[in-house]
Amino acid sequence: MAVIGSSLGGFYATVVAERLGCRTVVLNPAVDPARDLASTVGTTTAWHSDEPFVFRAEYVDELRRMAPPPSLTDRGRYFAVIAKGDEVLSWREMSARYAGCKVRLVEGSDHALSDFDEHLPDLIAFLGLGPAR
Repeated sequence: MAVIGSSLGGFYATVVAERLGCRTVVLNPAVDPARDLASTVGTTTAWHSDEPFVFRAEYVDELRRMAPPPSLTDRGRYFAVIAKGDEVLSWREMSARYAGCKVRLVEGSDHALSDFDEHLPDLIAFLGLGPAR
């Protein structure tokens, strides 16, 4: 089993990896979403839609409760792809969180990793699903 997550999904992937001990790929992962999302409590809209929804304080509390430990238990099972051009999250904070793990620090790019296809062969190899590149 392996998990892959991007942004908030990277946070969730880290939570799962720490609980289950599986290999994990994180793409521009959120490091502290409880902190980052606390200011968004209330009625808001998703980035891709004008439809309103309510983001509750309880959601921030849930994120805080599930946060993995500050020190990852087995850095060898993580591969982090981090874009210096991420316009949403700090590449420095992501790099510090996953220091000692396999890290690909991408010059430029963006939060969505628009150049994802360039990284896919290495992700597949890291997860043991194909040959090393």
